[in-house]
Amino acid sequence: MTAAYHFEISSRLTAAADRVWQHATSPAGVNAEFRPLLRMTFPAGLSTLASENVVLGQPVCRCWMLLFGVLPVDYDDLTLVEIEPGRRFLERSELLTQKCWEHERIIEPANGGCRLTDRVRFEPRVAFLGPLQRVIFRSVFRWRHWNLRRMHFEA
Repeated sequence: MTAAYHFEISSRLTAAADRVWQHATSPAGVNAEFRPLLRMTFPAGLSTLASENVVLGQPVCRCWMLLFGVLPVDYDDLTLVEIEPGRRFLERSELLTQKCWEHERIIEPANGGCRLTDRVRFEPRVAFLGPLQRVIFRSVFRWRHWNLRRMHFEA
């Protein structure tokens, strides 16, 4: 049995929760958070991941993760299993490198801005890579939060 790893990162932002939600559920917003480390591919015409066209529990699409925007390093069969519009989503997907990838993002109003929290849980396909992947994934999410604070002015 493969061990599961998890971590949580939270940031206070001065932007309104609804604005951050729109950003967080758009392919352009996702890529703005990753830039320049990674870029995720999305199908042309997909403008939001929180659409009524998304069928919960069914893959939305296969997104390739491109290191520095060019080198494929993983893919994500992006599957949303829960959405609370304007507040929260839970992704539970398979990746090339992960048996299970869970990413929960919660956006809550807070004193003229909002608090954005990412909770990540994953089960590596190759068990001994888990500790290294935890360091890498946590670093990538720290980078995402740094970009979020820069874009939405940390309080």
